Amino acid sequence: MKITKAVITAAGPDQTHLPLQTIVSSTGEAKSMLALLLDDAFSSGIESVAIVIAPGMEDDYSSAVESHLDQVTFIVQSAPDGFAHAVFCANDFVGQERFLLLLGDHIYLNPTGPSCVSQLLGAAERTEGALSAVQPTHESQLPYYGTIGGKRVSGSDAFIEISIALEKPTPTVAEQELIIPGLRSGKYLCYFGMHIITPSIMEQVKMDLSQTEKLPLTLSLNAIAQSERYLAVQIQGHRYNLGEPYGLLRANLGMALAGPDRDEVMTSIIELIGLTK
Repeated sequence: MKITKAVITAAGPDQTHLPLQTIVSSTGEAKSMLALLLDDAFSSGIESVAIVIAPGMEDDYSSAVESHLDQVTFIVQSAPDGFAHAVFCANDFVGQERFLLLLGDHIYLNPTGPSCVSQLLGAAERTEGALSAVQPTHESQLPYYGTIGGKRVSGSDAFIEISIALEKPTPTVAEQELIIPGLRSGKYLCYFGMHIITPSIMEQVKMDLSQTEKLPLTLSLNAIAQSERYLAVQIQGHRYNLGEPYGLLRANLGMALAGPDRDEVMTSIIELIGLTK
């Protein structure tokens, strides 16, 4: 079944203002990060989006979505009760459908092919159940991402059957539990910041939240991996996490270097390097 709904979480205390930041896209157009994220979702076939925001932020976000206001629903997370709770706030919006989940502090870029969102949605049309986008990531970045372990699906270079998912593991734990055959030493498959979420995951989140507050979503995803088939797919492209140190700078540079002004940007970078020796 085609996925038509998406949820973007943007209510976390460290996340609230990041989607409002201006980024110059690879086409040279300055937009809010949120508008670029919505452009990507709607151009990939999504028809409606719910954005989970913090109290008092609706006016700011209404301006940031730009031309997409008619296709957007704002859902207020009344208290900063964690990522899993933010996702569950959209339960009434998504109903019993699978939906696309995006993180409001991530932006995605694939300069040589289909967008990252369209890759995940295309993969979802070939599968059933839950599906998460992943990408090989150096162990130095493990403190920023959920990470999976599992085995590659026979006959597929892209799909992995997930057996375990851990939130921000240490390199030692990752080496013991999250090795994926075929990856280079020191590389792990980390979440890319986009998922296809199922009603069963939402039920698991509801159950987990009844026991503990402020949970990472990874805990519920790991529980699903133990009870039903849960796949990951490797995405071609780059994710820029604005929550990392220099994340906004990296995102702007990534977009600029993928655009028509690449040579000018490269020249400016070289000049700056020379000035800071």
